[in-house]
Amino acid sequence: MQDFKVAIANCLKEKIEDLTVDEILGLIEVPPNKEMGDYAFPCFKLAKVFRKAPNMIAEDLSSTIEASGVISKVMPLGGYVNFFVNKSQLAETVIKEVLTQKEKYGHSDLGQEKSVVIDFSSPNIAKPFHIGHIRTTVIGNSLYKIYDSQGYDVVRVNHLGDYGTQFGKLIVAFKLWGDKKTVEANPIPELLKLYVQFHDEAESKPEMEDEARAWFTKLENDDEEAKELWKWFRDESLKEFARVYDLLDIQFDSYAGESFYSDKMDDVIKLINEKGLLQESQGTNVVDLEEFNMPPALITKTDGSTLYMTRDLAAALYRKNNYDFEKCIYVVGSQQSLHFQQLFKVLELVGFEWAKDLVHVPFGMVALEEGTMSTRKGRVVFLEDVLKQAIEKTKETMLAKNPEAKNVDEIAKQVGVGAVVFQELSNSRIKDYTFSWERTLSFEGETGPYVQYTHARCCAVLRKAEQEVTADVNYELLSNGDSAEVLKVIGSFNKSILSSLRRNEPHIVTRFVLDLAQAFNKFYHDNPILVDDVELRNARLALVEATRQSLENGLSLLGMQAPERM
Repeated sequence: MQDFKVAIANCLKEKIEDLTVDEILGLIEVPPNKEMGDYAFPCFKLAKVFRKAPNMIAEDLSSTIEASGVISKVMPLGGYVNFFVNKSQLAETVIKEVLTQKEKYGHSDLGQEKSVVIDFSSPNIAKPFHIGHIRTTVIGNSLYKIYDSQGYDVVRVNHLGDYGTQFGKLIVAFKLWGDKKTVEANPIPELLKLYVQFHDEAESKPEMEDEARAWFTKLENDDEEAKELWKWFRDESLKEFARVYDLLDIQFDSYAGESFYSDKMDDVIKLINEKGLLQESQGTNVVDLEEFNMPPALITKTDGSTLYMTRDLAAALYRKNNYDFEKCIYVVGSQQSLHFQQLFKVLELVGFEWAKDLVHVPFGMVALEEGTMSTRKGRVVFLEDVLKQAIEKTKETMLAKNPEAKNVDEIAKQVGVGAVVFQELSNSRIKDYTFSWERTLSFEGETGPYVQYTHARCCAVLRKAEQEVTADVNYELLSNGDSAEVLKVIGSFNKSILSSLRRNEPHIVTRFVLDLAQAFNKFYHDNPILVDDVELRNARLALVEATRQSLENGLSLLGMQAPERM
C-alpha cells in the first residue's frame, strides 16, 4: 500500500537538504484537529539552519511544495507545514487492497523462511489453571498469530511445569491422605487440596520437606512408583487444561515440559564444566555472575537434583538444535526477569552466539481484590470459572435484549471469552493489575464486545443490502471527513502489526481495532449507507466491507472471534 506519510517526507526532502527522509518521517505529526490537515511538519528544528523564524520557514516551504498526486493541499500554520491528503486516492488505495487481499489483508512475507519459538502458558501440573495464567496464555497466543501473519514459521511451546520438588510434596501428600477415585472425579481441586494440606502440615513437621525432596530424587532416578504417580498426576491435569484451551481456541505444537529435559541435563552440566564455568559453592554447583552484577546461577542443589535453570538451559539448546530459531520468545511474568537474565548470560558465557536471539517478554502481576493469589494457601480464581461466567453473563444479556435470538450459545462463547481476552490485551502487558469480576465482565466502553458488535453491525448492513460489494466504485464519494478517518485507520493496519511485532506488544493491535470501531461508528451514525443514490450506496458499502474485513483480521490476531450477529 502507498504510504502517504512517506510520500510527504519525500516531497519535503526535495526542499530540505540538511535532514534525511527518515529524520523527516520521525518529525511528521498528526494535527490535533482534522481541519488543520492530515499531517503536519514542524519547522522549529530548521530555525538555526535557515536562520529564520519557524513560521517564516513554514510559509516558504508551503509556497514551494506543489499539491499533486497524493497531496491535495499544503498550507502553513504557525511553525508547521500542514498537508491534506488526496482523500479519493486514499479511499481507492485502501479499499482495493482490503477487498483484494481479504483475510490476508495486513499480512506480509517479512518472516519468510525464518523460525520463531514462542514459549507461553506453561501451567504447573497438579495445580490450578488460574486467572494468573491468563496473561501468558493470551499474550503468547496473540504473538503467535502476529508473527504467523508476517510469514514466520512459529513453533508454539507449552513448557509445562511438570517436574521439580513440588512433585515430591504431592507424592508424599497423596500417599498420606489421597484417594485415587476422588482425585479422578475432580483432579485439580483435589490435588490442590493435597498440596495445601502438605504445606499446612509441614509447618509443624519440617521433616516432611526432606521426605518430599527424597521422593523427587527418586523420580529423577527413574523410581517406578514415583514415575507412575507423576505420570498419573500429569495425565489427569492435562485433561483439565484441555478444557480451558478449548474455550480459548488455543493450540500448541509442543507440550515438552520440564520433564522432557530430564535426560538432557547431564550434557548441559558437562558443557558448562568443560568451559570452566562451574564452581562449587556450599555443596551446590553454580556459575558465578558477580562481574555482571547478578547473583550466581544455581545449576544443581546439594543433593544433586536439578533446578529451573538447568532445565531451561537444556530447553534452549534443544530448541536451537531442533528449530534453528531466529528468535526464541519466553512469555513469562516480570518477577522472573532475573532468572532470564542469568539464563541468557550463562548461554552467552558458554559460547553460544545465538544467546542474543533469546527474548524475555515480561508482563505484570495479577492480584485478587482480597489479596495476592497463593496456591499454597488455596487462594485462587480458576480461569475456567472466569471464562464460563463471562459466557453465562453474555448469554443472559443477549436473551434479555432478544429472547428469540438464534445461536445464543455459540455467540455467547465468542463474546464472553472475547471480553476476557480483550481486557488482558487492551493495556501494556507490563502493568500490574487487580482482577475484578465486575470490570472483566463489563461490556461498556472500550471493550471486546464493543468491537465485536461493530463487526456484527457491518455484517447486518451488508446482509440488508443484498448485493455484491465490489471495489469498482466512485472514490470521490468517499472523500468526506468521516470516510477518510475510517480509511486512514484501516490503512495503518500493517504498520500496527509490525509495531506490535517489534515490541512484542499485542495491545497495539487492540488499539487499532478500537480506533477503527470508533471511527466507523461515527461514520455509520452520520452517513446513511443504504441510500437511493446507487453510486453513493455502492461506495459506502465498499467502505463497510473494508471495515468489516479489517476488524475480523484484527480480532483474529488477538485470538478473538468476529461474530456476524449479536
